[in-house]
Amino acid sequence: MKRITVFCGSSFGNDKIFEQQAMLLGQTLAKNGIELVYGGAKVGLMGAVADGALKEGGKVIGVLPDFLQSKEIAHEGLTELIIVKSMHERKTRMNDLSDGVIALPGGYGTLEEFFEMLTWAQLGLHKKPIGILNVNGFYDPLMQMVQTMVDNGFLKSVNQQMLLMSSSMDDLLDKMRNYVAPAVPKWINKEKV
Repeated sequence: MKRITVFCGSSFGNDKIFEQQAMLLGQTLAKNGIELVYGGAKVGLMGAVADGALKEGGKVIGVLPDFLQSKEIAHEGLTELIIVKSMHERKTRMNDLSDGVIALPGGYGTLEEFFEMLTWAQLGLHKKPIGILNVNGFYDPLMQMVQTMVDNGFLKSVNQQMLLMSSSMDDLLDKMRNYVAPAVPKWINKEKV
C-alpha cells in the first residue's frame, strides 16, 4: 500500500485519546512509507492526522471542496492540496488516489464517506481494504449494528468480513496488507426481487 485515505472528524471529540491516536496514525503511516490522503482541513482529528504524518516527514495530500476552502479551514502545510467542486467529487478523488481506507472516530460525514467506500467495495467497484481504527471502543456499537444487519438477512457474512477492524494500528495495517477482496459475483438475489 502506497497511499491510505483516512476519514475522521473535523472536531477533536471529548476525550484527548482521539486526538492522540489521530496524530499517532499519521506518524505511523509516514514511518511505514505510506502517504496520507485525507479531507484537507486543519481542524479536529483531520488536522491531527495530517500534522502527525507531516511531523514524520510523510507526504500528505488533502482533497477539499472549494466551499470549505472559503471557510478558511484548509491546512496550509500539506504536500499537496487538491480543490474540488463537490463532496462527491472529493470522495471520488480520494478513492482514485488511495490503496485503502481507514476510519477514525467522527460524526455523520465520517460515516457517510466511510460507508460509501465500503459500499463501492461490496458492489465490486474496487478491491481495496477498508478498515476501522477502533479508538477507545468508539466503533463497538457500529459493529453490533453490522452484526444485526447480518442476523436479519440484510448483509451477507462475506460482506461483513470486508470490514476490517482493530484497536491496534499495526494490527490494522497488517490486516489491510493481507486483505483479499471476496469474489461474490451477485449481491442481489433476483429470485426474491
